[in-house]
Amino acid sequence: MKRVNVIGTSGSGKTTFARDLARQLGCPHIELDALHWEPNWVEASREVFRARVELATRGETWTLDGNYSKARDIVWGRADTVVWLDYTLSVVLWRVWWRTIHRGIKREELWNGNRENLRMAFLSRDSILLWSLTTYHRRRKEYPALFARPEHAHLTIVRLPSPREAMAWMARVKRET
Repeated sequence: MKRVNVIGTSGSGKTTFARDLARQLGCPHIELDALHWEPNWVEASREVFRARVELATRGETWTLDGNYSKARDIVWGRADTVVWLDYTLSVVLWRVWWRTIHRGIKREELWNGNRENLRMAFLSRDSILLWSLTTYHRRRKEYPALFARPEHAHLTIVRLPSPREAMAWMARVKRET
């Protein structure tokens, strides 16, 4: 494992897991959201985002978290491993709810000065909770089909269906490094 992409529904814990994995592997951690979001929650243009991803993934080793399809060809083309946090919907919704409450109350900065707020999180069409709910089933169908494509045959796929299994897998990685 030299170049790893951690994927999963929003709220599954991709960033935390990827950061911990990068630490275990002794490699840089790349957060796609940080490359995607400009100040004031403005999305970077497709070209700018892809250029940032291209530059960030040039290294020999990295662990990256994120699901952006508009850069998947770059990320998966360079990755050797994809770790899929494929948790149940109840786990994902609980985690995203708790994370959103925590970030909203603490006004924690995410990327480029952006902060989640409770009004946007709960009372908006741009709600991260709504996004997690609406993308959950789509991703569970989409990923196995993507993994089966010939252009992704070089990838080692690690599907972790529960936080307990993710912790056990991370412990094995720690023992092996």
